[in-house]
Amino acid sequence: MGGGLPAAPGSPAGPLTDFTIDLTFEEVRRRAEVVAALGPDWDPVAALRGEEEAYERLYSGLDAEQRRTYDLLVAAGVLPGEEPGRAAAH
Repeated sequence: MGGGLPAAPGSPAGPLTDFTIDLTFEEVRRRAEVVAALGPDWDPVAALRGEEEAYERLYSGLDAEQRRTYDLLVAAGVLPGEEPGRAAAH
């Protein structure tokens, strides 16, 4: 037979076929497609700057109770802090 593996016991299918995929190649291809879809005018620095500004606006103007809740969530690692390169711990 064609070098496939035997069917599992009780399986109605024929012999199994080895299946391999190069995940590194597929990841490179996926990333290339993402960059192509973003287009030549995409500016990652401007995008990051916009995210920073949005984050600052999102958590500005909190009242005292909201600020305490925010601080608790930051301390627990649920929300990122205000330091550069911030990311939540969980």
